[in-house]
Amino acid sequence: MKNKAAVGLLVAVVIAVVGCKTQKGKLEFVHPDSGKRIAYGEQVKLTLNFPNAAVDSVVYSIDGNVFETKRDTGSVVFDTKSYGLGDRSLSARVYAEGKEDIAYSNVMVLPPNAQNFGFEVVNTFPHDDQSFTQGLQYQNGVMYESSGRYEKSKLKKVDLQTGKALQSIALDNKYFAEGMTIVDDKIVLLTWMENVAFVYNKDNLKQVGSFNYGSSKEGWGLTYDGKQMIKSDGSNRLYFLNKTTGAEESSIGVYDENGAVGQLNELEYIDGKVYANVYQQEVIVIINPENGAVEGRINLVGMYNENRQPVDNELNGIAYDHQAKRLFVTGKLWSKLFEIKLVAR
Repeated sequence: MKNKAAVGLLVAVVIAVVGCKTQKGKLEFVHPDSGKRIAYGEQVKLTLNFPNAAVDSVVYSIDGNVFETKRDTGSVVFDTKSYGLGDRSLSARVYAEGKEDIAYSNVMVLPPNAQNFGFEVVNTFPHDDQSFTQGLQYQNGVMYESSGRYEKSKLKKVDLQTGKALQSIALDNKYFAEGMTIVDDKIVLLTWMENVAFVYNKDNLKQVGSFNYGSSKEGWGLTYDGKQMIKSDGSNRLYFLNKTTGAEESSIGVYDENGAVGQLNELEYIDGKVYANVYQQEVIVIINPENGAVEGRINLVGMYNENRQPVDNELNGIAYDHQAKRLFVTGKLWSKLFEIKLVAR
């Protein structure tokens, strides 16, 4: 038994020694650690463990795109602002003595902690409790609203004080109305899974055009920043559309300090930021549309409980009075629409 134990110990020692030598000779990233969370804007030093100090060249890539080539084993710097938020794949391809080797790693680039807000109700207005609110916008004293569900979808103009429809049109039964926005003298209305948006004359609500979606196959929220339309599809991405043709021109991922923020729904563009309902949460996030960073988070838990439906009752609907600086919110089948003021926490 003693001999067997000694032999076993010897084998373990040999394996450990060989393992250490093998690990020591492996091409790999020493810094940053794989999976490390890095603050957006940070200058990150990329350092490798080289099996051989003599190299012909080292080609560094981020997300498959070469960003630097060196002819020595020194570190390089990765500027996170140049590549944006989210998962970034790192690789280093090393050429030495006629051979090629490659090392991989990855990091998550995230923004600083978002500012948290509560709310204060300033005013309460009636809201149609049969309206399955998907889009909401206030302009020149009129509230414009889209209401969803198959066979019940509508686009309407609403009197803020009474909650009554001033004008309303019904969509064909096969369409599920989603987010909408006003672009100059037009209203653009998304449909959910029908891959089409409709364009209406703002004054008389007559349809004057339509367009199909690009890579974002579902329609959720829509807003307008004065240059492009901004669209959500239930993921963590925002899509920027041509204001005239509806063609997708770019997109960006949305992240907070914890990672990707998905389920982005109804949108409103307010003073350079995109306010977005998060589906099935009593939360509105405030997004920087230039980099996708969540800069603010509004907790609206407890705002509306009266006669609330057991299902299909989500907070959904953000509108802003740009002249009087009033923020309005409501939800699906809610009997009230609220003017609120943000309270920093």
